[in-house]
This record gives sequence, C-alpha cells and structure tokens, in this order.
Amino acid sequence: MAELAIKKKRPKNLDLPTIRLPLPGVLSILHRVSGAALFLLLPFLLWLFQSSLTSPETFASFKEVVGHPLVKIVLLGLIYFYMHHFCAGIRYLLLDLDKGVDLASARLSSKIVFAVSIVLTLIVGAKVLW
Repeated sequence: MAELAIKKKRPKNLDLPTIRLPLPGVLSILHRVSGAALFLLLPFLLWLFQSSLTSPETFASFKEVVGHPLVKIVLLGLIYFYMHHFCAGIRYLLLDLDKGVDLASARLSSKIVFAVSIVLTLIVGAKVLW
C-alpha cells in the first residue's frame, strides 16, 4: 500500500500567486518575515540609537530625520513588525502548551494576533512618532 502512495502522481501547483493559505499560514509566514526583518535591521537601529545619544547636535539631526513623513511610515512598519512578532510569539508559546491547537481556536487566535498587533502599533506609533 505504501508503494502505491509513493508512485501516485499528485498535482503540483507551483504558481505562488494562486495558492491560498489559511489565516494561520499567513500569520506564520508573516511571523518569520517580521523576525528576519527585525534581525537584519537591528544593527542599523542600534547605530541610530547610539548616534542619537552621542551629542545634542546628533540628536537634533536625528529628530529632524525622524520628523520626515516617509521615515515615520517606515518606522511605523517596523513597530508593526515588532508588535506582530511579539503577539504571534505569545500565540506560538501557547500552541506549544497545547492551548488552541484545534482548527477553530487556531483561526480565532490568528485573528486576535492580527487585531492586537494593529491596535498596539497604532497606540505605540501615536505615542512615539506623533
């Protein structure tokens, strides 16, 4: 029986735009992307933080750069990546404890992660950037 399963031709769909992932799948991919982006941008963010603390002049120039609307949008995206990664990480910790592993709970927790991360992004973005 196992030989039949191995030899059976299965359809292959390699057209990525046509693949429809369920919400937990999208959450998982976005969790990985946000983690990679945060990891790769961490040296740059630490350099910006260090340069802003060097002198009052560098802080003033840093504040001027951060005041630009495009930079604010990029920083808002980074805040979202952090909030999403944090909230999804908590969800995965709960899944490791076998909490919410059934399909309905997984979909609900995915929706909650997206909603909470957006709300936290708006709150922190409003406090920090504006």
